[in-house]
Parts: sequence; structure tokens; C-alpha cells
Amino acid sequence: MECAESGGGPTIWEDHFLPEIIDPDSGAPLADGEHGELVFTTLTKEALPVIRYRTRDLTRLLPGDARQMRRMGKITGRSDDMLIIRGVNVFPSQLEEQIMQFEHLSPHYQLQVSRAGHLDTLAVRVELKETALHLSHQQRCDICHQLRHHIKSIVGVSTDVSIANCGDIPRSEGKAQRVVDLRPR
Repeated sequence: MECAESGGGPTIWEDHFLPEIIDPDSGAPLADGEHGELVFTTLTKEALPVIRYRTRDLTRLLPGDARQMRRMGKITGRSDDMLIIRGVNVFPSQLEEQIMQFEHLSPHYQLQVSRAGHLDTLAVRVELKETALHLSHQQRCDICHQLRHHIKSIVGVSTDVSIANCGDIPRSEGKAQRVVDLRPR
């Protein structure tokens, strides 16, 4: 929790938890103040101890101020592909699973995360299969509505769904860029 006297980031109760910052790729420990992935080891749990639990949160450790124990800096991102949209944990693979249930949609999609006011929004851009290019505007709207409903009921997050023609979503030589984060840093 954050110290009432000074604020400045949550205090980590080091008599119960051992915090570390590691390089998310190699797992190598980093010095205090460096950005990396936050890892916890419990010191006082007896029934279910946790050793080097990777939170997947990217942050840094700061020195204590009003308390002697270290503080955690602002979380600047994630080391995995999970998104947190309005308090809901969303993995792109969950959305892909819903997209693949539609016979006219290809496996190519892109997620766009943006911010409207203080709330994050998620737009899902899907692509038609080449064999489905003949679909009418109304049929495309129906697919968007059904996909939006599936995502809301299964994943638990509201989205804006749009359909692109075959080949309109950018491809890459290596790993496809599924998520485009448009939120201000």
C-alpha cells in the first residue's frame, strides 16, 4: 500500500515479501532503480510459499521514504501479451478463439487499445477470408454484432469490431503485431 505521509508509490512490506526486478527476457536480476519485471518471494507464508513469482508487471524498485522499506514505481506495462481493459484481464488468444468461430473470418486480426477520457477502450479489427468478399454490408454488420456479443459474454469486455477485406491487415515476416497500443504514455 502507499504510505499516507508521502505517497510516491506502494511500499513493499519487506518483512513478508522479498521483491526483485529482473530482466523479463533473461531472468537476470537488475539493480534497484532499473526498469524490469517485478518478482516476489514470500517470506512468512507457511502453507503455500511462493518463490520468485513473476508478476509480469514492468516497474522499478525505489528507496523507502517515510518508511524504511522499498517502494514500487508506477507499473509501465506488462512483459506478456495480457492487456488490462477496464479492470478485465484480456489475452489476445482469447479474442482469437472467438474470431475463429466465424467461418467467414480469417485468422488475421489486430487489437487497438486507446484511451477515451480516463477509460481504456479496445477495438478489434478482423479480416474476411478471400472466399467471403462477396458478403453484403448487412451481413458484415451482422458478423460484427455477433462477434462483439461473443467477446462481451465470453471474455467480459466491450469492444468495437470492424471488418477489413482480405489482405488489409498488415503482415510481418516474424511474429505478427496483434496489439497496437495508442494510449498516451
